[in-house]
Amino acid sequence: MSLLSAVVLLGIIIFIHELGHFLFAKIMGVRVLKFSLGFGPKLIGKQYGDTEYRISAIPLGGYVKMLGESPGETLHEAEKPFAYNNQEVWKRFLIVFAGPLFNILFAVIIFFAVFVKGLPVLLPEVGSVMPDTPAAQAGFKEGDTITRIDGAPITQWDEMTEIIHNSPGKTITVEIRRDNSLIQQVITPEKKQVPDIFGEVKEIGLIGIRPSGSTFIKKATILQAAGDSLIRTGEMCVLTVVSIVKLMQRVIPMDTVGGPILIVQMAGEQASRGMLNFFVFMAIINVNLGVLNLLPVPILDGGHLVFLGIEAIRRKPLSEKVIAVSQRVGLALLLTLMAVVLYNDVMRLITGKPFP
Repeated sequence: MSLLSAVVLLGIIIFIHELGHFLFAKIMGVRVLKFSLGFGPKLIGKQYGDTEYRISAIPLGGYVKMLGESPGETLHEAEKPFAYNNQEVWKRFLIVFAGPLFNILFAVIIFFAVFVKGLPVLLPEVGSVMPDTPAAQAGFKEGDTITRIDGAPITQWDEMTEIIHNSPGKTITVEIRRDNSLIQQVITPEKKQVPDIFGEVKEIGLIGIRPSGSTFIKKATILQAAGDSLIRTGEMCVLTVVSIVKLMQRVIPMDTVGGPILIVQMAGEQASRGMLNFFVFMAIINVNLGVLNLLPVPILDGGHLVFLGIEAIRRKPLSEKVIAVSQRVGLALLLTLMAVVLYNDVMRLITGKPFP
């Protein structure tokens, strides 16, 4: 199940990425010779027009091969108008940028569909009250439902925790519904030092309650889903960039980074929890792939965009030697990273350490 889920996940993500390159190449009048899902030897393929569509043996990526893309490629005079390297810089920029862009836009579409269908959301209902906490001292009881905080209506657990976490040491007024009666309690969240998702310690407010686990399905309107999907995708893009920075700063340990085996594990785990979880996971991986591909590393799309930017400024392309050397360096960096994440994956399997 895990392997099948991962193959479906990666297949769709790779297809969307390469589809972006392919469609924009066609729009810009560039002849596409191959559209491949996977690398290495061809498993199956079919020629339609100028393009061979194929599935290759190594399912860890894909590629779109365009006419005139390779340095030193010999072209007939009649082919030159359709060659990638003979196009204007802005056209080539859009072709390269379209791959990551399609991944990010696909995440927006997934989030939109998820929000319209509806997500299970925790009710602001108290499941338990921890002893010797502000909530216990204020008389909170199991089964209480929090309806307002400082006059702001509360409909879900996250709305309540956001206000409480942002109010360490500040007195707030909490309205509670208990047995069809409304009760107001004045409470001061205690200051606590807790690690965030990156392991960095920050101060938040806590009152000492846990949710009951009761949920409701929250569905968004078309307009709400459109806005929320853009916001959520933007947040995921920012989180991915911040994670990369934290990784470089060694705030996030390198041994938490995973590769193909981790994706297989997590894809199977999310699929076992239902298609909703699986598609949300797919959206997150699409954002990650889109943002990572925009990093200014030679051999990645971001590296090609840097070369094109330099070409636009200089009004002439970099020499083939400079590009070739840069791409070898980029390939070495990429292979090193792949070795590290594969090592981490194998060590997790050997030691039984759970994935992050």
